[in-house]
Amino acid sequence: MSDWTFLTNHAQVLLCLVRKGGRMTAREIAGTVGITERAVQRILDDLEEGGYITRHRDGRQNHYEIHPDLPMRHPAQRGRAIRDLLDLLAMPDL
Repeated sequence: MSDWTFLTNHAQVLLCLVRKGGRMTAREIAGTVGITERAVQRILDDLEEGGYITRHRDGRQNHYEIHPDLPMRHPAQRGRAIRDLLDLLAMPDL
């Protein structure tokens, strides 16, 4: 069986942030998503550059504000905001 998934790592990182109220370290995200901390940092940079998140310094940690009304990037989801994906998949961890 091949090793592929339905969601990109960018979506997985964003979902982690939503589930934890924007308060996760890169190490925690990396462990959850199964990628390196460096990859998480690159994804967070991409998300911030695209306007999907804003980083706020909170002591020694970052807090991430998510902007859910921005559109999804792929033409197949034209007219859909990332809120649609997040509402569907961002159930809190049990």
